[in-house]
Amino acid sequence: MHSVLGISLFILIMWRISWGFVGSETSRFRQFVKSPKAVVIYLKGEGSPHARHSIGHNPAGGWMVVLMITVLLLQCCLGLLISGVIDLALLPELLISDTTLSWFEDAHFFLAYLLIGLVLVHLIAIAFYKLDKKPLVWAMIVGYQKANILFKKGNARREVVIASNTRALLMLVVSLFVTMAIIAPSIM
Repeated sequence: MHSVLGISLFILIMWRISWGFVGSETSRFRQFVKSPKAVVIYLKGEGSPHARHSIGHNPAGGWMVVLMITVLLLQCCLGLLISGVIDLALLPELLISDTTLSWFEDAHFFLAYLLIGLVLVHLIAIAFYKLDKKPLVWAMIVGYQKANILFKKGNARREVVIASNTRALLMLVVSLFVTMAIIAPSIM
């Protein structure tokens, strides 16, 4: 069951990564991954009011998304390697020693605890936004904020571009096939 959940999570991570390139405007990495300097400015409370109240992830939240996706991807890959779901036949067996396998297991357990910490930080941030009357939970479910459907860029106002559900389903199916292509050699 643990391996099935790991494979399912891997499919979802592949979907989220692809959605970061072809998904809705607020889901795209280029929209919310800002420079470290922008994160520091945001956390200090400096910068323009527009930058502090834009649609989508703030600079710190954007990096949290990248960090969580990265840790989840590493966690899945290590778990699939440990369980033998991903066949290591492509690598010489001599490279994967008992010591290496033990290191993979230790890293897998460490990442599990790191994920718990990241989730707690994420939930605390959501609670702070909830206290500030910002509808983040609803925005995470539907992909946009009801009250802020118009996005101001410069002096122009326009609607945020939301990708179709068909595109989302197509990317999920592609992610499923990519995952199955990765693990298929181990099954056969």
